[in-house]
Amino acid sequence: MATIKPFKGIRPPKNLVEQVESRPYDVLDSDEARVEAGTNEKSLYHIIKPEINFEEGTSEYDPRVYESAAEHFQMFQDKGWLVQDDKEQYYIYAQTMNGRTQYGLVVGAFVNDYMTGVIKKHELTRRDKEEDRMKHVRVCNANIEPVFFAYPDNKTLNDLLNHYATMKPEYDFIAPIDGFRHQFWVVSDEKDIKTITEEFAKMPSLYIADGHHRSAAAALVGAEKAKQNPNHKGNEEYNYFMAVCFQASQLTILDYNRVVKDLNGMSSAEFLKALEKNFVVEAKGTNEYHPKQLHEFSLYLDGQWYSLTAKPGTYNDADPIGVLDVDISSRLILDELMGITDLRSDKRIDFVGGLRGLSELKRRVDSGEMRWALALYPVSMQQIMDIADSGKIMPPKATWFEPKLRSGLIIHKLD
Repeated sequence: MATIKPFKGIRPPKNLVEQVESRPYDVLDSDEARVEAGTNEKSLYHIIKPEINFEEGTSEYDPRVYESAAEHFQMFQDKGWLVQDDKEQYYIYAQTMNGRTQYGLVVGAFVNDYMTGVIKKHELTRRDKEEDRMKHVRVCNANIEPVFFAYPDNKTLNDLLNHYATMKPEYDFIAPIDGFRHQFWVVSDEKDIKTITEEFAKMPSLYIADGHHRSAAAALVGAEKAKQNPNHKGNEEYNYFMAVCFQASQLTILDYNRVVKDLNGMSSAEFLKALEKNFVVEAKGTNEYHPKQLHEFSLYLDGQWYSLTAKPGTYNDADPIGVLDVDISSRLILDELMGITDLRSDKRIDFVGGLRGLSELKRRVDSGEMRWALALYPVSMQQIMDIADSGKIMPPKATWFEPKLRSGLIIHKLD
C-alpha cells in the first residue's frame, strides 16, 4: 500500500510566484532558458538551469554549475523569494488546458515504495541522466522540481479536490509559453490531511506518469542519505520525495509522432507497396488526417496523407506491450522496412509531441528536412497502468503528457 506524508513546502510569496515559476528543466535547452530568464534574477532557471549563470557554452555538467544551483537556492531563501511553510501540509495543484482541468495532490512520496515497486514505472532510465539529477538533488539537498504520478480514481479524494476547487486559490496565473492556467491551494486542515494520507494508504500502487529520471534520482538520493546516517530511524524527511499525484482518468496523453529522414533506399511507390504486407493502406488526400482509433496510423509522404490500419495478426491484444501502436510501428515499419532498431540513438529519426499538431509533421517533411512522417493514436493511461502492473517496460518515445508541471510553485527540502 502507498505511503505518503505532508511536508513543509518551500514556495514563493503570492506576489512573486509569476517571477519565480518556470517550465521544467528538461523541456528546453540552455539557450532557451537564458532567453526566458532574461534579466529576471528571481527566475527558477537560475536554480534548475544554472549554466545560464555562466558564460554561453558552459556545460550543464560543469561542477561549478551544480554549485551555482545550491548557491542560488540559498540566495532565493535568504532574499525571501522562497519561504518555507511552518507546518506540514499537503497542496493541490490544478492545470487547465483547452477548457479541461486536472487536479493534483502534492505529497511526499515514500522512497521505499519506489525501491519495492509500490511506485511503478513504465520506462527505462539512463544512468547518466539519473546521476545528473542526483547531483542536483544532493547539492541542493532538496527536490526542486516535482515528479508526476497517477493514481487510480478515488471518490473520496475527488470530492475533497472538488471542495477545494470552490475556494480561492493561493496562486492563480496563466503561464507564458504554454498559455495554460495554473492554480494552487494549501491543504492545512488536519482532518483533510488525515483523509488524504488514509486514502493513499488504501492504494496498492502509484504510477509514474512523467519524470522517470527525477523519480529515480530522488529515491536513490534518499536511500543514499539513509545509508550514510548512522542514526537513521526511517522518519527523516529524506525518506520522502515530492510528487504531484493526479487521478488517472483526468490525465491527457497526446500522440508522440515520428519523422524519418529517408526511405532506406526505396522509392515512395516501393515503400507504400511494402507497407501493404502488414497494413491496409488508404490514400486520404492533402488535408491533415488524424488516426481515428487504436491500430490506425497516419502517414505523410510526398504531400499526401495516408491511413495505415494494422492487419489482424500483426499485434497481440493479450500482451500489454504487443497491443501498443508504438510497438507495432517500431516492429513493422521502422525496424522491418527502415532498419531503425534503436529509437533512442538513431539519427535518422526524430520525435514530435502531439501538442505541436500534424502541421509540424507536414512542415518538417515539406521543408526537405525529413522524408516522411508517421502520426500515432495516443496511448491511454490504462495501457500505461497495465504495462506497469505487468512489470514490463514501454518502448521509448511512447507517451507525451500535457500540460507539463510548472516548476517553482513548491519545493521539498530533505531535512
